[in-house]
Amino acid sequence: MTRVFNFSAGPAALPEPVLRQAAEEMLDWHGSGMSVMEMSHRGKEFIAIHAEAESLLRELLGVPVNYKVLFLQGGAIGENAIVPMNLLRGHTGADYVNTGEWSKKSIKEAKKYCAVNVAASAEASNFTCVPKQSEWKLDPNAAYVHICSNETIGGVEYHWTPGTGDVPLVADMSSNIMSRPVDVSRYGLIYGGAQKNIGPAGATIVIVRDDLLGKALPITPSAFDYKQQADNDSMFNTPATYSIYIAGLVFRWIKAQGGLSAMEVHNRMKAALIYDYLDTTTFYSNPVAREDRSLMNVPFKLKDEALDDAFLKGAQARGMVQLKGHRSVGGMRASIYNAMPVEGVKALVAYMKEFEASHG
Repeated sequence: MTRVFNFSAGPAALPEPVLRQAAEEMLDWHGSGMSVMEMSHRGKEFIAIHAEAESLLRELLGVPVNYKVLFLQGGAIGENAIVPMNLLRGHTGADYVNTGEWSKKSIKEAKKYCAVNVAASAEASNFTCVPKQSEWKLDPNAAYVHICSNETIGGVEYHWTPGTGDVPLVADMSSNIMSRPVDVSRYGLIYGGAQKNIGPAGATIVIVRDDLLGKALPITPSAFDYKQQADNDSMFNTPATYSIYIAGLVFRWIKAQGGLSAMEVHNRMKAALIYDYLDTTTFYSNPVAREDRSLMNVPFKLKDEALDDAFLKGAQARGMVQLKGHRSVGGMRASIYNAMPVEGVKALVAYMKEFEASHG
C-alpha cells in the first residue's frame, strides 16, 4: 500500500497511527463485539468514548471549568446561524471582522438574525492581511465580536488574540484549532468543524462559556440550543458517534506528540519550509502579509497560470495530491495540518524547485 501526501484543505489527512488503530478496532471495539459505528450513543461503551474525547480536549486546550464542550453537527456553516441564535441574548446586533471568504459566509448568515456591524475588513487589500485592531470600529453594545481565526482559502491567520473588553469574542477556528495552544479564557465561544485537525467530517466542536447559555432565540431548534445540548451532554439527539471516536484517537495522538506546544513547533517548521522558499523566487508568489501568513494553509500562484495543470499533474505523479487552489482564487494551496509530516512538505518544496528549474 502506498499512501500519498494529501494536501487537502478538508476533509484532510489524519495521522496514520490513528487510522491503523481505527482499522484494528473496526469490527470489535475493545471486546465489545461491535464497531463504534454500530454502538448506541447511550450505551456504556460509547459514553466512555465520548467522555475520554471531551476530557482529552479539555486537557490539551486547557479549557476552564466554566466552559462547556459540545460535540454537535452542522459544521462551521451551521454554526454561522446557530451562534447568533444563541448569543444575541436580547441584543440587536453583533460585530464581525471580515478577513475573507469564510468571514463573508458568517456575515451573510448572521444578517438573517441581527444587524451586523462589519467592524473591520481586509477587502481593500484583497483579503491578504488581518486588519490591525487599532482600525476596528467596535460597537460596545454588540452581543459579541466574531472573527475567523484562519481563512482556509486565503491563507490569512490571526497570530494574536483580539481584545474586546466585556463583549464576548467568538471565533471560527475550524482550520487552526488544535494546531497550537490557545488561551480559551479570552473567548466567549470557539467553534470549528472537525475535518481539518481533529477527525473526519461530521462532528462540530463548540466550546462556550457558561454565562452565555440559556438565552437562545425562541425560534432556535432544540437541537441547536446550546443549553439543551449542554444539559444533555451533547446527546439531545444522536451525535456523530464515529467522528467523535476518531477525534478522541487524534487527541490521544496529539498528547503523545507532546501536546499543542509540540504541535506548534512542528507546524511552524513545516510552514517555514514553504514560505522561506517562496520568498526566494519570483516563479511562485504568495500575496499574504508576512505577519499574517497561515501556518495551516499556504496558497501560492505560478508566475504563468498556463502551467497550473502541468504542475498539478507532476505533483500527482510524485504522490502529492489536492494541491489545486480553491475555485474562487485559483492557483495552488498546500494545507499542512497537524497530520501532514515534515517529509511531505520537504517533498513538495523539492518538487516546486524541480518544476521551476524545468519551466522557469
